[in-house]
Amino acid sequence: METFNTNIFPKGEKASPDYFSGGTAWVHILKPNEDNLNCKIGNVIFEAGCRNNWHSHGGGQILIVTSGTGFYQEKGKPAQVLNPGDVVNILPDVIHWHGAAPDSSFTHIAINPNTQNGIVEWLQPVTDEEYNNL
Repeated sequence: METFNTNIFPKGEKASPDYFSGGTAWVHILKPNEDNLNCKIGNVIFEAGCRNNWHSHGGGQILIVTSGTGFYQEKGKPAQVLNPGDVVNILPDVIHWHGAAPDSSFTHIAINPNTQNGIVEWLQPVTDEEYNNL
């Protein structure tokens, strides 16, 4: 089993299985949404095959990929392969998902700006058929 010893941040807490499928994810909050900066930042580690549900962010989101191989997909568009160094800018209210490739763990920093407009609205899981047809 792959270890996560290359990560500069602690592994964090297990993410809720209500919002992640295909494996386990861990979230370590780097910057809580607790002040006037209106921003929440977390480091998210996905084990191979793990992805989050379809969801959107009222304030948008920025993903910075730090390790592994993953995917990002907006509703109705083809999935994009993500590699370390990639940055994804997600506009407010765009329905999307992200997660690990089937054969690689995947880590990104998730920046949720403009939290006064909402942090996250969770939707249905990404089906195995949707995921396997990437």
